[in-house]
Amino acid sequence: MSATLTLADIRAAHARIADKIHRTPVLTSATLDALCRAQLFFKCENFQKIGAFKARGATNAVFALTDAEAANGVATHSSGNHAAALARAARLRGIPAHIVMPSNAPKTKIESVRRNGGFIVFCEPTLLAREAACAKIIAETAARLVHPFDDYAVMAGQGTATLELLEQAPDLDLIIVPVGGGGLLCGTAVAAKGARPGIRVIAAEPAGADDAARSVAAGRLIPLGQAATIADGLRTSLSARTFPLIQQKVDGIVTVSEESIVAAMRRIWEVLKIIIEPSCAVPYAAIMEGKIDVSGKRVGIILTGGNVDLDALPWLVK
Repeated sequence: MSATLTLADIRAAHARIADKIHRTPVLTSATLDALCRAQLFFKCENFQKIGAFKARGATNAVFALTDAEAANGVATHSSGNHAAALARAARLRGIPAHIVMPSNAPKTKIESVRRNGGFIVFCEPTLLAREAACAKIIAETAARLVHPFDDYAVMAGQGTATLELLEQAPDLDLIIVPVGGGGLLCGTAVAAKGARPGIRVIAAEPAGADDAARSVAAGRLIPLGQAATIADGLRTSLSARTFPLIQQKVDGIVTVSEESIVAAMRRIWEVLKIIIEPSCAVPYAAIMEGKIDVSGKRVGIILTGGNVDLDALPWLVK
């Protein structure tokens, strides 16, 4: 890997993981196109292994390790999708995975980690608690940290979704991506700008977890603090590695309301007939709110995941 993230890293990651992930489909809808007067191309990472794009980054990071680096297993902290992805990648490589999860992680994501053989330690739902618990495990086991996003190998893996999208839907004008820690956003931006100069990359995030927008506006990293959003996958801050790449490569960041996230999630369920989770709905919510001018454009949207607690759907919870 380079000292930063490059298109070459992303292409190498795709070659490394191609036989261990799905090449997910791209869906379109005349109904959704007509509503926003654009052509929308949905990259369905909700159909990916473990139900989320995170399988790409975790698998690349695990299989990029040397045998010596992998000998004591891997460890991470995650609200769910990266946790399950790392557990699966470790299982494929035959090494243990130690996973720190917040006590309020969605039940479906906890079960996914367990199905994939991960060893779970629960902690308080704060970043400090997650990092402290993960550091303790690494000190005890000498496991290798695979951070959910502050890792160039992880970012490179996430960028492989965009390499595929650009082949499946040529001549895109714009790609919209949700942003939490920024790993997918960085991978997307480096892949898109490297392969197709002139394309725009816009990030969308919940107004109740808007640290990325505030950080870019201020020109410095601003920690998230307490997040207030249904989009559990986006309740995290940017990192020392993701923030500079976002400053250099991303064309804008918009925020959306909780009501729009729920409405966008429901519309995609109803029109595309697929399951997506709240974090995944944020880019389409930005289109519904009119935060991004997509009229007349060919727009790629990364549908990041579909791991939802079906007993607690947001339009059913009072």
